[in-house]
Amino acid sequence: MITLPTVPVTKRKGFTLIEIMVVVVIIGLLSALVGPRLIGQSEDAKVKTTVTQIAQLEQTLGLFHLDNGFYPTTAQGLDALVNMPSIPPEPINYKRNGYMKKVPKDAWGREFIYECPGEHGDFDIISFGADGTEGGEDGNRDLGNWE
Repeated sequence: MITLPTVPVTKRKGFTLIEIMVVVVIIGLLSALVGPRLIGQSEDAKVKTTVTQIAQLEQTLGLFHLDNGFYPTTAQGLDALVNMPSIPPEPINYKRNGYMKKVPKDAWGREFIYECPGEHGDFDIISFGADGTEGGEDGNRDLGNWE
């Protein structure tokens, strides 16, 4: 019969309450310092995303205009880029599968406002920003294709 060497049993130590509290305080301090910076960057990223979406919609509206000789009316809306409009003026050379698969929403999950003719050009594409209401400053400012 073979016998295995025995290993002495050692007592395991856990963390003391003071050690755990020190770690929790350090984590709290770090999150207090880093958290606001990350939140600010998140809002900047949403603004940049929305500006990019507006530029994409502008380009797609340009393709619609090239094919049909006019921009969708306010009544037809941006949905005219996905589905052929059924209200006048009806496009003559509408692409078979439309110009987009779906109209994107802004980075805050709201639909863009489309006006044609616009106050700032042939058409206006507007997002009311983080607060979803007209006007505002910084992250709450309105974003439009004329900027």
